Amino acid sequence: MEPGNVTQISEFLLLGLSEEAELQPLLFSLFLSMYLITVLGILLIILAISLDSHLHTPMYFFLSNLSLVDICFTSTTIPKMLVNIQTHSKVITYAGCITQICFFIHFSGLDDFILTVMAYDRYVAICHPLHYTVIMNPRLCGLLVLVSWIISILNSLLEILMVLDLSFCSDLEIPHFFCELKQVVQLACSDTFPNDIVMYFSAGLLAGGPLTGILYSYSKIVSSIRGIPSAQGKYKAFSTCASHLSVVSLFYGTGLGVYLGSVGTHHSQSIAVASVMYSVVTPMLNPFIYSLRNKDIKRALERFLGR
Repeated sequence: MEPGNVTQISEFLLLGLSEEAELQPLLFSLFLSMYLITVLGILLIILAISLDSHLHTPMYFFLSNLSLVDICFTSTTIPKMLVNIQTHSKVITYAGCITQICFFIHFSGLDDFILTVMAYDRYVAICHPLHYTVIMNPRLCGLLVLVSWIISILNSLLEILMVLDLSFCSDLEIPHFFCELKQVVQLACSDTFPNDIVMYFSAGLLAGGPLTGILYSYSKIVSSIRGIPSAQGKYKAFSTCASHLSVVSLFYGTGLGVYLGSVGTHHSQSIAVASVMYSVVTPMLNPFIYSLRNKDIKRALERFLGR
């Protein structure tokens, strides 16, 4: 887009999921309920893991980190949306928008990396069970999480620095319920080609790379499970990664659906509605998946709630 009527902006307008006034109370109640369910469910899992010494293992250490990231992920977007609905305002400050983009990119990337680390943990547990405690020692577990945080932070800072270099025109309406990077870049009057290159390169590298790692880990896991002679042994081995596989499928399935939808349609409001799946619904379902499909978590929750 060529520069024209460039202005020093102080705020953007978030159009939300719908501009119909009669739908706002329904949207507020729905998203408040989903947010509270997400936070409560995740906090219960973190508390159960923290208080049960039997769950102080690498697998549940990574699950605690994933749960914490999910809370931060949803808290990046939903509270601001709820405030805007309640105050009948669509405004988000420029600084607030930049901050939201930064944290959204960081926590979505971190979610991606921790899911990959969890896949590696299951690979070691099933394919190299005799060396599991030696390989997945506390130092390596902490290092894997630390590296995930560092890479995610560096990626989000790079994206933000690219956005800060953009000039914007008078059209500052974002057809979304949060400041989504692509939508904000499209509002710029200055040349966005470098931003597009960085955006797609980082998406391909930081989403495709972890996905490749997850697929490789599960290919080895499936191969190893097929070599187990008894049906009971196969079921026991597969059950240890069933919850993780469900969360990975949900995370990548919804994210890929939104990406393909954005390529196939130019209706931004439809993309915003589809984004609810991976940014709100997926984190909300994660605690249910891990609590309902994991016997250890179920027992820990029963002991915790039964006190």
